[in-house]
Amino acid sequence: MRAADGSGAFLEYHEPGIIPILTLISFFVFLSLAEWLADKIFRAGLIGQMVVGLIYGVPIGNILALEWQETFLALGYIGLILIIFEGGLTIRLDLLRQNFLLSAIAALLGVLTPIALSFALLYGGFGHGALEAFIVGTALCSTSLGTTFVVINSFKAIDFSQTRIGTVLVSAAILDDVCGLVLVSVIHELRGLSDHGGNLGWIIGRPVLASGCLALLTPLAAKFVFGPLFRRFAEVHFARLRHMSNMGLMVIVLCAFLAISAYAGASVLFGAFLAGTLVSSLPSRHPQGPFVVTSREEGETAEGKCPTLVHTFEKYAGDAQRFILQPLFFASIGFAIPFLELWTGEVIWKGVVFSILMLCGKVIVGLCIPVWDFITTIEFRKRPRGVVSDKPVAISRARARGVIASSWAPATMLGTAMVARGEIGLVIIQIGLNETPFLSQKAFVIGVWAIVLNTILGPVAVGILLKRFGTKIAENRRWGMQSRVDSSDASDRVLEM
Repeated sequence: MRAADGSGAFLEYHEPGIIPILTLISFFVFLSLAEWLADKIFRAGLIGQMVVGLIYGVPIGNILALEWQETFLALGYIGLILIIFEGGLTIRLDLLRQNFLLSAIAALLGVLTPIALSFALLYGGFGHGALEAFIVGTALCSTSLGTTFVVINSFKAIDFSQTRIGTVLVSAAILDDVCGLVLVSVIHELRGLSDHGGNLGWIIGRPVLASGCLALLTPLAAKFVFGPLFRRFAEVHFARLRHMSNMGLMVIVLCAFLAISAYAGASVLFGAFLAGTLVSSLPSRHPQGPFVVTSREEGETAEGKCPTLVHTFEKYAGDAQRFILQPLFFASIGFAIPFLELWTGEVIWKGVVFSILMLCGKVIVGLCIPVWDFITTIEFRKRPRGVVSDKPVAISRARARGVIASSWAPATMLGTAMVARGEIGLVIIQIGLNETPFLSQKAFVIGVWAIVLNTILGPVAVGILLKRFGTKIAENRRWGMQSRVDSSDASDRVLEM
């Protein structure tokens, strides 16, 4: 920084040296090549980007300057926000409402099981403290939202965000992270509680209250306030500026939700998802509405028509997110892995054992699908008086067995897609190490083993599953693609019951 004759300050310009330029070029080239190679081998390109982050970052080579790594971490986090915002923008809201109870059950199982298994092994088996087991279990109860969205969108032939199982997966992963981030707020304040005391009820209650209020008020505000106002006063004017008005709307709503979430004490990632769902619910669905178009070209050229918000996002933000920000996000996960500390004898075997246990702790979530099928298909009826035959019940149970047998692929997809912990797990466990006196280095490294292995194995398993059975899952009558009309009718029936 340098003064210019008292008129102010400016950054003095210097031509970058050839070595930094070549280093940056090689970094981005290897990010693309590693994604392509990992996608061919593992069906999960993000694995390759994490490996490049390991090599170029502090954990192994430290090739990139530290300030570049910090910059890429911030840009990668913006990429994560855009990934989640796009997920909220494209998710089927009718399926989200219809399957909320199932998603909540799956999320609850995905949170409680890893924490319970962490206490069983770390506290009961390896002799670590109870708070250590709680911190590590909290880190492992999360699900990587960015990884979840990327993995289900990696199957190019089918948009799994439009399937019932994809909707359950996304909403369960979001609820998992909300729970995890509520718990991390407790971990974050453990040092303050131990040193100065504090109001534990408010520490726990603030993020719970903030997340709950946002989740409750956002759909109500969209339905009764913002939606009617937008359709009555603003929608007709969007056809004039088209993409520019769409971008302005999305940027304003996204920034507003990020700020509200951060200052209220909720997760900004949860705010990004809610922002996407809010803007997607604003346009009218009437055939004559400006946003009802068959293609982006029609929205850009037809009189009185406007491209949809998804069209605008894909045109102006999609490529930057997909080819720059998203790779930087997964590379930044590689920056945060303490690779060299993972390779000591005791830590390796304990880490692998703990990883297997944490893998099971998330895969078990898939059992919600066959159990839900069994409960919703079997008929519990009283026989008419005097009827001895059990034929109606036998027929009902046979039908239930058939439905359950057809649900193994969606159940496996749900369980394996919940396995990756990724960025959220690393953030939580590093907060536990750096900001509290309770987590030892050994417990930290064992937890990192589980986070890293699960973040690798989960996407690989989902990629293989979708390659072999993706079409079968999408065509499943109960868990695949659902008609919007059928879903709405089903939702109405649920409300009427």
